[in-house]
Amino acid sequence: MAESIETSFHAAIEAGKINGAIICATDAKGHPIYNQALGARTLLSGEKVPQRLDDVLFIASATKLITTIVVMQCVEQGLLSLTDDLSSVAPELAAKQVITGFSDDGETPLLEPQNRPITLEMLLTHTSGTDYWFANPHIDRWCQKFDPPGGSRRAVAEAYPYPLGFQPGSSWMYSAGLDWVGKIVERVTGRTLGENVQRSVCDPLGITDAQFNPVTREDLRPRLVDLNPQDPNALGRAVMGGRGEVNEQSLGDFGGHGLFMPAADYIKILHSLLANDGKLLKPTTVDDVFQDHLNQESRAGYRAALAGPLSTLFRVGIDPETKTGHGLGGVVTLEGVDGWYGEGTMTWSGGLSLVWFIDRKNDLCGICAIQPTLPDVHVEIVETLKQNFRRDIYRKHAAWKEQHQSAL
Repeated sequence: MAESIETSFHAAIEAGKINGAIICATDAKGHPIYNQALGARTLLSGEKVPQRLDDVLFIASATKLITTIVVMQCVEQGLLSLTDDLSSVAPELAAKQVITGFSDDGETPLLEPQNRPITLEMLLTHTSGTDYWFANPHIDRWCQKFDPPGGSRRAVAEAYPYPLGFQPGSSWMYSAGLDWVGKIVERVTGRTLGENVQRSVCDPLGITDAQFNPVTREDLRPRLVDLNPQDPNALGRAVMGGRGEVNEQSLGDFGGHGLFMPAADYIKILHSLLANDGKLLKPTTVDDVFQDHLNQESRAGYRAALAGPLSTLFRVGIDPETKTGHGLGGVVTLEGVDGWYGEGTMTWSGGLSLVWFIDRKNDLCGICAIQPTLPDVHVEIVETLKQNFRRDIYRKHAAWKEQHQSAL
């Protein structure tokens, strides 16, 4: 059995393995099942102050869910379709070839044309072939040869100049698809992704403290967890395992990783989807987001990825024995786990230290944002703490329901 949140998190803080954490969980009625800020953060001046629920966090890939919501609003409005060819709004994607390897001398990439068009559904489910370079050896090799790391800030199209990792729709690999989705949203709406997020996600929920990298608002900067002596430019180094390139080299709003906001606000988004309250998306759209969208071809690639070297990242704490698929906003469980995730639970992570889930069957959603120490991020300890959160929050939910049974 996983340790309690209190026991394991406080022990890690006292041992200097993490600085703190912010944990929020609620049910569909908005009952505060758990809201705690643990530990302390360090200001840019070096002063330590207690962690607060409204501290502003780099949420990294937890941005993807919010981008999904915004683009599905575009689908509802008839601006886009899940299954149409995107070449008219993203010609850069249509022009990409597919890399299959390198010549025998290792100098020339072997490329072939796309045999089907990329669709929005593919981008949302990581089945488009727009793999992250670190997840595909051929693309990583291409980048080392033709687009080495470093240089100035670049927008989405320039940041991902490399070929596709496989034929669109034919496999699965974690990808920059949501960054492309964010760019597509900008093109069909005529507004930046940040403007769309504020107008279509934050405003309906009363959220005022979200901004894409770089965070320039003077009212937010004093609350930035990632603005400290070891991360003076607020790049989110601790969240990314000590590295800051993902924000340092980004120009514009990246829908796959670029957002900063408090966990206390992110839980409002999770709650809206859990309650299916119609504030963000139509109920039928939310149902579709939670469906498994992998086809037979892409499912085979997904299973291979779950057995590969990045399986810990892709499983998001779910046991290998539990069947999973991929919805439009994250991994979905295809069966329930006794005392834990119900069938149809959606979950994903943000960097190494943040995780969220929405369990509609068991009426619970939550976010856990851990603040690792720098310069050395204790990855194994952070993984254990995330799993303790995932398990113990269900015990706390059960205890809360028992205590408040008469009021339910």
